[in-house]
Amino acid sequence: MFLEPQLNDYETGWIEVICGSMFSGKTEELIRRLKRAKFANLKTEIFKPIIDTRYHEEHIVSHDENYIPSTPVESSHNILLLASDVQVVGIDEAQFFDNNLPEVCNELANRGTRVIIAGLDMDFTGKPFGPMPHLMAIAEYVTKVHAVCMRTGKMASYSHRKSADSSTVKLGEKDIYEPLSRAAFVKARKEIKK
Repeated sequence: MFLEPQLNDYETGWIEVICGSMFSGKTEELIRRLKRAKFANLKTEIFKPIIDTRYHEEHIVSHDENYIPSTPVESSHNILLLASDVQVVGIDEAQFFDNNLPEVCNELANRGTRVIIAGLDMDFTGKPFGPMPHLMAIAEYVTKVHAVCMRTGKMASYSHRKSADSSTVKLGEKDIYEPLSRAAFVKARKEIKK
C-alpha cells in the first residue's frame, strides 16, 4: 500500500519507487501518479531511456495502452539539465539508465522535487537490475507491484525470458517474456539451462 507523503515532506522533495516484474502494472501506476500531479497543476517532466521505443518514441505507454508524453534521454545527467524548476519528475524503465541515476534522483529530491521512478527490480535471471536496488534503498516510498504467473495463476515476481539469449538488455513483450511465480521461475530457468 502506498502511503501518502506527510506535510513535512513538502519542505524538501522525496523519491518514490514503483518496482516489480514485467506486466505487473508499474508504468500504469507511474502514469496514474503523474496524471494526478498534473491535475493538481504541478509542473511535471517525464523521462524515459532513449533505447525504449517499444510502443512509442516519445510517450510512456503502459501495456493497457494508457500513455503520457515523455522526453527520451541518453543518460541520467540529461534529466538534471532538463528538470530545472520542476515540482514532479517521472522516470520510467529506470533499470535501463546508468548507475548515476540514484545520484541524480537524490539531487532532484534535495532541490525539493518529488521524483517518481518505475522499473524492473530484477533482470531475467532473477538478479537485481541496474540502479534499481540503490534507488529502492534511498527512496522514502517503495511500492512493489506483482503480475499474475502465466503458468500457475499465482502471484508473479519474476520476468522470465523464454529464450536462451543471455544479453542483459533485450527489449520485448509477451513474445519474449512472461511473468512467473518463484516456483515456476526456478523450474523454467532449469529448463533453459539444459
